[in-house]
Amino acid sequence: MPYSHHSHSGQFCAHARDTLEEVVKAAIGKAMEVLALTEHMPREQQDLYPEEIEAEYSEKILHDIFAKYHVEALRLQEMYLPNLNILVGMEIDWIRPSSGAFIASLLSDFHFDLFIGSVHHVHSIPIDYDANLYEKALTISGGSNEKLFLDYFDLQYDMLTALKPPIVGHFDLIRLKHHDSGISFAKIEDVWKKIRRNLAFIASYGGILELNSAALRKGLKEPYPNAEITKEFLALGGQFTISDDSHGVDQIGSHYRELLQFAQNVGITQITYLERGSETKDPRFPNVTTKITNLSQLHSHTFFASCLIT
Repeated sequence: MPYSHHSHSGQFCAHARDTLEEVVKAAIGKAMEVLALTEHMPREQQDLYPEEIEAEYSEKILHDIFAKYHVEALRLQEMYLPNLNILVGMEIDWIRPSSGAFIASLLSDFHFDLFIGSVHHVHSIPIDYDANLYEKALTISGGSNEKLFLDYFDLQYDMLTALKPPIVGHFDLIRLKHHDSGISFAKIEDVWKKIRRNLAFIASYGGILELNSAALRKGLKEPYPNAEITKEFLALGGQFTISDDSHGVDQIGSHYRELLQFAQNVGITQITYLERGSETKDPRFPNVTTKITNLSQLHSHTFFASCLIT
């Protein structure tokens, strides 16, 4: 400990920085014990991001980059084994119903230790890229933020029920580009029902919800998920892990002290983490073990020495 179950590198992600090996070395330098490498899955031609279009990427190029990532990740996993417990995975992008078959093929073609279940699009439009694209998705939802929230959490539910991801990524990412990132979903009855449904399903199959510090790095007052959602999942007996969703060496462990304080404030006492091992709970990933540590143990780690926990 500490650890991160969600990371990216500029070598294999157009909107990140630094090589994958530099990311690994930075994690070791910050005394991390577990790092999951989770580059984005390749996407279809129609789903390229603006910077990928500018770089003249194609669906085939993205797939080739992803295959090279997998080879490099496995190499680093073995090379740095004495110093860092590296998990090799991917972050999936559930965009539309057909995403399921594509993701299943990736899980079949490549050996992974885990995957992060994420939703970045609504109506096939990225909702976390910039304000203009968020507004475009909002318009398709009829101009209603409530309807856009409902559409987002319904799409997330489709992803959850189809894939049962071992870790669910940035659960309420839809907050990022909304004009009020501190919005209370609990005050919007129909949206809150969808959220509670999704959380109950994650808890039912033993999924892990990441506390993602990227929201803090991007200026939000609370991580993903926010306090009201975190408390709801906690009441369901849900499990939490921690992730920095880093996109370069300077973001490894970013805002983890604030994340730890948040976890304590909402009443979390235990953090779940994954590492390589034989005692698996998910038969899809037979070489991965689920472990639990107390929040107080994290606090005692040198990484968190200056994090004031009372």
